Formats: sequence, C-alpha cells, structure tokens
Amino acid sequence: MTSRHIPSPSRRTVVRAAAATAAAVPVLSATAAAAASPSTDSARAAAPAPAFLHGVASGDPLPDGVLLWTRVTPEPGAEPGSGRGADTPVRWEVAEDREFTAPAGSGTTLASAASDHTVKADVRGLRPATSYYFRFTAGGEGAEVRSPVGRTRTAPATGASVAGLRFGVVSCANWEAGWFSAYRHLAARGDLDAVLHLGDYLYEYATGGYPTQGAALREHRPAHEILNLADYRLRHGTYKTDTDLQALHAAHPVIAIWDDHEFANDAWSGGAQNHTPGTEGVWAERVAAAKQAYFEWMPVRASTEGTVHRRLRFGRLADLHLLDLRSFRSEQASIGNGSVDDPERTITGRAQLDWLKAGLAGSDAVWKLVGTSVMISPVAFGALPAHLLGPLTGLLGLPKEGLAFSVDQWDGYTDDRKELIGHLRDRGIRDTVFLTGDVHMAWASEVPVKAATYPLSPSAATEFVVTSVTSDNLDDILRVAPQTVSTVASAAVRTANRHVKWVDMDSHGYGVLDVTAERSQMDYYVLSDKTAQDATSAWVRSYRTRRGTQKVERVDRPVR
Repeated sequence: MTSRHIPSPSRRTVVRAAAATAAAVPVLSATAAAAASPSTDSARAAAPAPAFLHGVASGDPLPDGVLLWTRVTPEPGAEPGSGRGADTPVRWEVAEDREFTAPAGSGTTLASAASDHTVKADVRGLRPATSYYFRFTAGGEGAEVRSPVGRTRTAPATGASVAGLRFGVVSCANWEAGWFSAYRHLAARGDLDAVLHLGDYLYEYATGGYPTQGAALREHRPAHEILNLADYRLRHGTYKTDTDLQALHAAHPVIAIWDDHEFANDAWSGGAQNHTPGTEGVWAERVAAAKQAYFEWMPVRASTEGTVHRRLRFGRLADLHLLDLRSFRSEQASIGNGSVDDPERTITGRAQLDWLKAGLAGSDAVWKLVGTSVMISPVAFGALPAHLLGPLTGLLGLPKEGLAFSVDQWDGYTDDRKELIGHLRDRGIRDTVFLTGDVHMAWASEVPVKAATYPLSPSAATEFVVTSVTSDNLDDILRVAPQTVSTVASAAVRTANRHVKWVDMDSHGYGVLDVTAERSQMDYYVLSDKTAQDATSAWVRSYRTRRGTQKVERVDRPVR
C-alpha cells in the first residue's frame, strides 16, 4: 500500500441528503452533520476545531487506486480563502467495510494554508472493481475529530472483460438558481461506478449577476464576482457546504472536467467574455488562481500540463477521454475577429487534438467515450420567432446577430471538428460517444460527417448532452411554463438538423449512462422543481447507440 500527497499546482446542516444515501454511505455523526450545515456563520463558529465542514470526496478511479479528498477547518473562522489556521496533520483510512474492520490502507498528510487546508491522498495498492470506504481524522490525542465516511470504487482491471458500466452524468449547477436535488438523487443510487461532471461545477458571477427565475434562491459567497485566489477558494468552499453535493461526493467517485464558469463566462486562452482587463486584473493571473483553487478543492488529478485533459480506462469495455476545451482555445469568432472556418483557430490546441486522435486510434476498448464540455454536433436554425431566437442565442453562445452557428461550441471551430471527424472516418474508428454538458438542455444526436447532406452521408459518432442541474434554460429565461413555447423551438431545431433526434430545452436534471458490449444508453431524468429542496426525480426519455451503428435510437424504458 502506497500513498503520496498531491501538492497544489505551482501556478497560479442535520444532513438531509445523508439520510437519502444510507444505502451507499453511513449517516454523518451528529458533530459532523451540524458542522456541515450551510445555513449561518454562527453554526461554523460553534463547530469544534478542527472540523470537516466540507465533506469528503473521491475521484479519478484507477484499477489499483483512487484519489481521496477533504478539507479541514483547523479553527473557528478559518474559512476557505482566509489563510487562517495552523498546519494540521490528517490521517486517512481505507477499508473494505464501513465499520473499518477490514482495513485496506492508511496514511498521513498535512492540511496547510498553502493548499487552503485541503488534502488529497492518491491511494494505490487496491483491488480492481471493488468498493471501498474511507474517512479522515484530525486533531490531537484526546481531541480527535473524524470526517464523514465516504464510499468509492476502483475501476476494472485494464485488460478485464467487463459486463457493464454505469455512470451518473451532470453539468451546470448554479448555486443561486436552485437546489442541487439532482446530486441527492444520484447519491441515493447504489449502482453507479462513478459520476461524470462535465463542467460548470460552480459559477463566477456576483450575487444576482447571472439570470435566475426571480431573486437568487441563495446568495453566493463572496457576494462579488470572484477574481483572485481567495475569492475562488471561498466560492468552492461555499458550494461544498451544500448537503446534496456532499452526499454525491460521499457516495461515488466523481470524474470532473471544467468548462468556462470555473474561470469566467466564455473563457478562452487569452481572456473571457466576463473579464475586463482594465478593471479585473490580468487574465493569466485570474486563470492561475482559478486553476489552483480547482485542483485544491476538486478530487481531480491534473494532467502533466496542469489541466484536466486525461484518460481513464474501464477494462476492455470503455476508454474515457476527458478534454479541456478552455485552456488552449482561440478567441470565439464574431464579426471582425475571425471566421469559424479559419484553420488557424482551435478549440483543443494542437497537442491536445493530437493526443485525442492518438488515443482514439490506439484504443482497443469497445467504446470510446469522450467527455467534452461543449457540443460537437453542428446546430443550425430554421425559421424561429425573434422572442425564441434571442434566448437560444444566449444559451448556445450564438452571436447576437443571429448567425446560424454556435461560436462557443465546436461550431465555432469547424476545422478542429472536421479534422477529428475525418480521423474517425478515415481510421475506421467506431463506437465513439461524446458526452456533453454546457447548454442547459438535453440532446440526443448523431455526429454527421457532412451535416448538409445528412442522412445521405454517414454518421461518425453519437452525442448525448445532459441538461443543467439548476442553471437557467429556455422556460426559465422566458418565464413561461415548461414544454409550451419551447416545443416550437425544439421542432425547428430538429427540422433544420436531421441528425438531432431529441432536444429538451426546459428541464433540469441528470443522466445515467449504461454501457454494455452491445450498446451505450443514456437515461434522462428530470426534477419536479429546481427551487424545491425536496424535489422529486422522474425518468423522461432514453436513447441508445448500438455497437457498430453510429446511430441514435429511442428506447421505451430506462435500464433501471
């Protein structure tokens, strides 16, 4: 059994949800549950020191290991980003049972202000495809405090024949726009191998700065737009006081990538739509702060370049290629700054695109899953009323002039998409499935080689897009009942885009991707009300792609 501490990159209440996850994780102790309350600062001040106020998490499962995470509050008032609190030794334990009578490993690390008192343990020496339980302990002798207990799971052995895999899939969770009930429902499932978070884990805006249905349901901390390291740390810490989010992390390993709002809206390599250099500082310094806080607060292994593009393998059934589509991209096209077809412009960067192409070509897995934060399927619009076109341009990142392409998606970087789709076609790479978030809508699409002549021309891959957890979609923006005016827009999109088989512009929820050797199926679940803490969840649709087809077809029931 080995472990190593993961340093920060050099650059740059009773817990309601825990009861819902009793089948997967034990209920928090009374002390930890009280400490986990996000309600008031007085609750934090009354907590013992040290304390685990932000839960526990695991991520990036390997056949022999997993990354463990927690944050220690070393003393009252030592909130995220404050720099307060002494260095605190932390012990981690892994066991095969929740009572920890069958230990599988342990070690110690140090929570310090340099890493915002977050700690990671990259635990190795575990058995493949096995569920484990983990916890942390801090404090001196006679005053030890234990964290909540988490459950995690390792990946199958690299060459193993795997009957099936099941992943929760989520994206776009705005704290101010609703409750994170989607996380609670995924946490309650005991059948997931991991949860894939496709970006916009948090939002950078000031309180009230992002469209919400009425007043903010709960206010961001800090209240201003986050710009520096202390700001990003406090925003991460605020999100991780949400009990549903804590329950998700305690129940399943999370595999995460970032999108733009982990930095600023419509981020690219040299700036962002929501960044003004004259008043908001140097972009490179803001990015470095955002990335440092991200790697401190997320159970994610950084790539060798200090980004989130990386590859995970799940036996011979699936390879998961995870992309970073913000760090290397060119500025989004608009009138006067470049064409979407300019071959000099990129969404991936040359090195990452080559890495992806090589990984896809060299994969012997049945399924090539690609986690991408923005849509790769092309989207054009037929005739739409102005009152619908306007909100859709905002959601899809279209120019305000109403041009029929989405410049923040792969539609704005057509040369990279052409090269990647051509690579799949020319190398005979089949069974590639793109898994996507970002647009606050659910889609099931085929990825055409030539959209203009589809379906007479072939499909090179398929794409499943999940809707937002809380972030506003069409009915929220228009302040209308769901599944009313959006039906006009959905019909127009499908008419103009024959490769799009389904689009839901109104719902909030999550997906469950079930993978077998014969097919990959996405089951879509929606919430009853994102503004209700006790929101229920219901299955609404399922689509699958059968092996060898590169096509999407509707299924009349979910896998479970």
